[in-house]
Amino acid sequence: MKKLAIVMVGALMFGGFVFAQGENDGASAQTSGPSEAKELTGAGASFPAVLYSKWFSEYYKLTGVQVNYQAIGSGGGIKSISDMTVDFGATDGIMTDEQLAAAKGGEIVHIPTTIGAVVPTYNIPELANSQETLKFTPETISGIFLGEIKTWNDPKLVADNPSLKTISKDIVVAHRSDGSGTTNIFTSYLKAVSESWAQKVGAGNSVQWPVGLGGKGNEGVAGVVKQTPYSIGYVELAYANQNKLPAGQVKNKSGKFITPNMKTASLAAQGVTLPDDMKVMLVNSSNPDAFPIVGFTWLLVYTKQTDAAKAPALARMLWWAIHDGQQYCEALDYAPLPADAVKKAEVLIKKITINGKQALPANLSK
Repeated sequence: MKKLAIVMVGALMFGGFVFAQGENDGASAQTSGPSEAKELTGAGASFPAVLYSKWFSEYYKLTGVQVNYQAIGSGGGIKSISDMTVDFGATDGIMTDEQLAAAKGGEIVHIPTTIGAVVPTYNIPELANSQETLKFTPETISGIFLGEIKTWNDPKLVADNPSLKTISKDIVVAHRSDGSGTTNIFTSYLKAVSESWAQKVGAGNSVQWPVGLGGKGNEGVAGVVKQTPYSIGYVELAYANQNKLPAGQVKNKSGKFITPNMKTASLAAQGVTLPDDMKVMLVNSSNPDAFPIVGFTWLLVYTKQTDAAKAPALARMLWWAIHDGQQYCEALDYAPLPADAVKKAEVLIKKITINGKQALPANLSK
């Protein structure tokens, strides 16, 4: 495959990415057929948007296919695909049975695309120039977001972070204001490790937050934390790194404080029996070296397509994403799909049909 210089084409608009269509300059295996659509539209999760921005830029250069993606949150992605206003949705939270039943276009498959870590990120001016990374336990994370731990020098926090002893400032909590798969991953973790959280709040794309300020999208929460002294929030690791915010260590099920990175995120998927439909949560892994707040993110696609030009273009793009697209994950703070997840994703993509026939071009599915 020809190496190409990375050129950002188009504009960042309304939290989405729009890439201009250009001359086809790709390898034959990925060159779209003359009857295939040259434009696809998707919307949803902000969790993988940094990666999708890169993917769709590179894909346009390879195929001449323009992919317009709006990072409006997983809730918006589920609604958009359910209402059939986009060609694909995107989510970090599994669609509920009720949502699947309400989808206007029939059966929807969840195509996994990458794995990401959701990290506690914070802004404490006194620690701005410190090499120290704060440590959080299930008890302290749930306590902060329940509003029970109110100040940074709370004894429970100081026990693992002596540098907080003199910081008697109120904790400002930041959370998502929109329907969010990142919230689903984070609250699923809290539900798994805190009985109090499970009883009082629960898990989902949207919850009734006990305390805190809302921000729209991962970028919104990162913005609130960056601009608000003594705040804490949760974002996908890429957003913490992009905003030069610290990503806290979290004590996992084995009692180890784990630094979030691509290796520790990937370990969360090891030893997990993946279901054929790939609808599985990865939080609170039993792997002794895994970061505990980790999840898949998925693209949502109808199995029965109705547009003969878009169906093969969509299937081709999905196939590229789970194969060639994986090479871009690690540099952008996402973990590539494990081999067993790729195999199951292949089967799901092959379920996509047009007029009763497989939509994926035959030369790719051999």
